[in-house]
Amino acid sequence: MNAEETLAQIAGEVAVCKNCALHKTREKSVPGEGPFNSEIMFIGEGPGANENKQGRPFVGAAGNFLNQLLAEAGLKREEVWIGNVVKCRPPENRDPLPEELSACNLYLERQMAAINPSIIVTLGRFSMGKFMEGVKISAVHGEMRKVGDRFVIPMFHPAAALHQPQLKSTILADFAKLPQLLDVARKELGKSALVAKVEESDEESKRLNLF
Repeated sequence: MNAEETLAQIAGEVAVCKNCALHKTREKSVPGEGPFNSEIMFIGEGPGANENKQGRPFVGAAGNFLNQLLAEAGLKREEVWIGNVVKCRPPENRDPLPEELSACNLYLERQMAAINPSIIVTLGRFSMGKFMEGVKISAVHGEMRKVGDRFVIPMFHPAAALHQPQLKSTILADFAKLPQLLDVARKELGKSALVAKVEESDEESKRLNLF
């Protein structure tokens, strides 16, 4: 099973998942979306009301701001994978509970293994906490760290700027540094790994075009 098929299988499992209480109040699960060979994964916290209705991540006001932030960094939404640490909406947008994070973690780990990104950008403290324990996002936001075989860049959640307007300039500044940080990550990881992912994508496209 290739990465694309694996992601589709996970999405199907998430759609009918009953591993925690969140399934009782969901309209649609939100497994995440983006290219199966994305170099970058953006991981947020959990779906909101709009995401719960559409089954897609970051489609509300926070999603509009994320699209703006990606453009500021020279990226397009369709070039990156976007998801959350929990796949169903916590009621009233409350924080996800430990058992909910644990229930969804296996899905996220499988998605990360399938996509094998070079860089992970965490959006908010709960996704940051998966990779960096015991730190405050206010102290490390915008700083890139090596975690295992990948680089992780913690960022404030785009929704934070909607609730705390004074954070908007900080978030914009952090995203403005993203192209430079990506270049550093690529050099550290070596071009060969990234070239291999591009070649894999090209080969997959050629196979698909045969049908």
